[in-house]
Amino acid sequence: MFTGIVQAQGQIKTIIQNGEDARLIIASGDLDMSDVEIGDSIAVNGVCLTAIRLDNAAFEADVSRETLSCTVGLDTLREVNLEKALRLSDRLGGHLVSGHVDGVGQVVRFEPVGESMLLVIRAPHSLSRYIAAKGSITIDGVSLTVNSIDKDDFSVNLIPHTVEITTLRALGIGSRVNLEVDLIARYVDRMTQWSTEGDSA
Repeated sequence: MFTGIVQAQGQIKTIIQNGEDARLIIASGDLDMSDVEIGDSIAVNGVCLTAIRLDNAAFEADVSRETLSCTVGLDTLREVNLEKALRLSDRLGGHLVSGHVDGVGQVVRFEPVGESMLLVIRAPHSLSRYIAAKGSITIDGVSLTVNSIDKDDFSVNLIPHTVEITTLRALGIGSRVNLEVDLIARYVDRMTQWSTEGDSA
């Protein structure tokens, strides 16, 4: 589990193809790697990956074809948001994030509003039911609060600090981003479906 509070910006330095899968070598930037062990989970742009090799400045992770097919940003040499897995003793500053991307959204607006930035993203229609105003959403591994939603488009506000410490600052119209909806919304939806299925049996 993660919180969606980005701890550092890293960079995918090398991509080694292995058939349809890939191995990534990721420079860890300012991420504190002193307590990371082989087998630990690290969120990379919101995608939970397992560290299989480590040094003080980088780690390696394998990415399956399935993960590559349902996410964006792991097949390109680029900056990425990094977060180590949550420990039970850690402060939960964002919201509970699994690191399992639900879908890919597309930026339709990104513009300054005062000192902050307004970001509007079009979500896949199948995910829109899980997105609510004042609810939580994870965008490329960043925990954010939904300002508003209109059909499949939802807006969030990025304060200057978020823009500075995450890769979201590099987004533009048409950029694609990893989305993870709130865990609670998914479970509520499933419980509602289960109840309806039981009533009709």
